[in-house]
Amino acid sequence: MGVAEDIAKLELDLRELVIKYEQYFFGIEKREPLRLLDAVERAVRRYQNVSIPNTSQRFKYDSLVATLSVHKQKWTRTNRLIEEGKFQRDRFRMSLHQAEKAEKPSKSTPTPASPEAQVESVFQQYVNARLACNLPVDNVTREKVAEAINRQKPVLMQKYGCRDVDFVVVIEGGKPSLKARPKTT
Repeated sequence: MGVAEDIAKLELDLRELVIKYEQYFFGIEKREPLRLLDAVERAVRRYQNVSIPNTSQRFKYDSLVATLSVHKQKWTRTNRLIEEGKFQRDRFRMSLHQAEKAEKPSKSTPTPASPEAQVESVFQQYVNARLACNLPVDNVTREKVAEAINRQKPVLMQKYGCRDVDFVVVIEGGKPSLKARPKTT
């Protein structure tokens, strides 16, 4: 293979490496693409001390080396943040897990019989879910939640032909919402 083909292959491998690291940081890939990183670094080292006579090829090689260097610094910094638990994606997941743990004890206790207790429980779950998603809770009031429940409850009971409707808080797309579950018994 000639210098031009090696540089073209290096460019393709570098693009693939950037994509693999992005997938790794988004949680799609489970493992860091270290083998591909090693292959790209070997390809870079191959022409490190070699004189490339063609100016455009030398420029292309130097720009690819600089791109790799910048990305490696970013990847190292992101890996350090992940290890320290300060990476934004991991912080969001951690807050969701904490919110789920907070909800589990309340699910094991029997559901409150009075409508006021049900509204209070749903309100607390909703506020906790908004806090876990880093959303403001200033404009959320007990009255608004009670109004939403009281407005939807008769319509849903008629629609599903049930005696009662339970409301639960569900986080979808990073935002909490109320979901109704019909009670048949």
